Parts: sequence; structure tokens; C-alpha cells
Amino acid sequence: MKRLLSLLLLLCPVLLCAQQRPDTTFAFSINEPEHEIGEGPVICIDAAHNNFHTADGGFSPFARVVKADGYQVKGITEKLTSESILADCSVLMIINPLHQTNLGNWVLPTPSAFLEEEIEIVNEWVRSGGAFFLIADHMPFAGAASDLGKSFGFEFRNGFATVEKEQNQPDVFSIQNGRLKESPITGNNVTSVTSFTGSSFQYPESAIPVMVFTEGDFSLDPQIAWQFEENTKTVPIHGYAQGALMNYGEGKLAVFGEAAMFTAQTIQTPNGTFNVGLNNKEMAPQNISFLLNLIHWLD
Repeated sequence: MKRLLSLLLLLCPVLLCAQQRPDTTFAFSINEPEHEIGEGPVICIDAAHNNFHTADGGFSPFARVVKADGYQVKGITEKLTSESILADCSVLMIINPLHQTNLGNWVLPTPSAFLEEEIEIVNEWVRSGGAFFLIADHMPFAGAASDLGKSFGFEFRNGFATVEKEQNQPDVFSIQNGRLKESPITGNNVTSVTSFTGSSFQYPESAIPVMVFTEGDFSLDPQIAWQFEENTKTVPIHGYAQGALMNYGEGKLAVFGEAAMFTAQTIQTPNGTFNVGLNNKEMAPQNISFLLNLIHWLD
């Protein structure tokens, strides 16, 4: 138990407990974009649920990548109480929502960030042909997205998931270690992806698992985010996932339990600047290809 706790505690000052900032220097270009620049489908990114990441905030590097591929990006600032709000959206993204009570207060309980009405509308929108990309990171975000995920058959664990490892490193999901499964978004150009401390979830039989946890992987479920003690609940998560796809009615759904892997951030540490996500070419060299494959599958 002491070794398991030390791994997460070591991650804290490197990956989250320091101030995360979008990497404003991150640049990306594509020789042959999927769509004409500025004329592709619209990716709508939620900003109406106290989201930790938005299109002009933590996910601005993500926006730069998909814009370079021809997509348009739009922020949504209204509650999802009408399908008309999603009328021009080809892909809806919801990233790390929070209930109002958890703003600056990452302590249990973590209520749903969504009204029942909103959950019903998003479900019907996807069932009718929409594409939905849901990302719910470690506690408290997994808890805030739990009801929304459950409506599609996904059961988030509101904790800190990690693969078994010996050193303070991000989590690597690869074909070689059995944690990355062949799927419509891996193909020939992705054999490994890296995540930076997220959540885990159980998925319905109709889903396609992409990133899965294996024997020895675990989730720490504290009462307060990033506060781990000897008696912190530790749960084996063999068979859980951190990424999955699913066809849903006429639409498509991608569910992931980690956000940093899809954007680019910097953290200042005593040893200098640490790159987290797409900008870390040494630790996450294939994450950009993985991201584009995913967006193309949703499109």
C-alpha cells in the first residue's frame, strides 16, 4: 500500500498540484487536412458546466490541432436544455464538468453537473445521429459526469486510476503491454498512447474498449482530491477502461477518463518546465495521431 500511495503522491507535484497552463507555444500543422481549412464540420465544446477545460482555455491547444485539420470549433455557453443549441454541431465535446458546489472544493460528495433534462436531450441528440466525445478526468470530474455517462451505460469510478509501474511516469497504454486494444482509432499509425492520471470506468457490452486496465492496475478513491492516506480506498480495476467507443442509435460516442492526453499544457516545477500532453513528444509521441483518428471516427 505504501508503494502504491507513493506513486500517486509523486505524480501530484509533477502533473497537477502545480499550476497547469495551456501551452501557448504549441504549434501544429497538417500537410493534407481532412477538410478545407475553416470549412469542416463544427466541433462544439461545452463551457456551460463549470468545465475545467474549454475551447479558449485548457483545450485551446486541442482546438489548434483540429482547426489545422479543417474543423471549426465553437464554445457552448448555454445549458443543454434544447436540441436547438446543438443544431450546428457535428461533434459535441464535454470535458471535465463540475457541479457548482465543487468549485474550489474537491471534496466528496461530487454531485452531477447536469440536469436530468440535459442528459435526456444529449442522449436523444446522439441517438438521432450526433457524435459525442465525453471526457471525465480523475475525482471530482468523474463524479460530476457520472449520471451523464451512466445514461449511455458507462459507470465512472470517481477516483485516481493508474497503471502498475515502478517509477513516477505517466500511464502508457500500448499494444505491447496489452492495455491498448486494436480499434477503429488505432490502425497502423498508433501502437501506444500516454495518459497523465485520470479516471476509470466500466463499459457496456456494446462498446469497443480502446484503453484498458490490466492485472495490478488500481484506483485510489480519496475523500478529498489528491489527499491520500494509508486507509484511502484502493480498488483493483482490471477490466476497467480509460477509453472506449460505441455506436449509439444513429450516432457515435467516445468516452475517455483523461483529458491532458488530448491537449498541451505546461507546468513549472523546481526542475524547470514539464510538458503535459500533445507537446510531450518524448513521452506521448503518438497522441496527436490518436486524437486525429478519434475525431475522424466521430466525424
